[in-house]
Amino acid sequence: MSDGGLGGLFEGAAAPASAEPAPRVRRRRSPAARIIGNLVLVAAATVVVVAALRAGSVRAPLLLVVALIAGLRLVTIAAAAVRPPKPGKGGAGAGGASARATDSLRATVRRWEKTLDKAHSDPDTYARNVLPVLGELADERLRLRHGLTRSTDPRRARELLGEPAWAVLSDSGRHGLKTRDLETYVQAMERL
Repeated sequence: MSDGGLGGLFEGAAAPASAEPAPRVRRRRSPAARIIGNLVLVAAATVVVVAALRAGSVRAPLLLVVALIAGLRLVTIAAAAVRPPKPGKGGAGAGGASARATDSLRATVRRWEKTLDKAHSDPDTYARNVLPVLGELADERLRLRHGLTRSTDPRRARELLGEPAWAVLSDSGRHGLKTRDLETYVQAMERL
């Protein structure tokens, strides 16, 4: 399949870039400032924990307390790195323009829809953008489910895809298809 990821599936020279604004980038502190801040935080927490332990007449090795607090800080840093992005202004249920602009999956699907709509009337767009992606998807399904591709075992791939889907994927000069025809071919690929 393509190495470009989801964003590159239906991109072509004719597909203009989305007019949506780029999300704001937050300035980050320098690595030295982050390290110093974390060291100060660990030191302060160590002082508080050791003072609380001694007030309760409990003795614990200082190195153990420092290691536990540093480990806890590393866990909180890791958790912050993988948390989902904060919702835009107006809360999670807000359907404002800022929330839609940051949803890259929605933007990609919208771009696919535009490309597919254009492909119905423009055979060149269909042959250049849609047909290769359908072929890649079919090859990937064949590879994952049956251990072959259209090029490695054409006879067996033709059997599995069915004659109509095989004809569409093999004929690169074919004109655009109707929606119901595309749905039929996609269903044939899903049955693989």
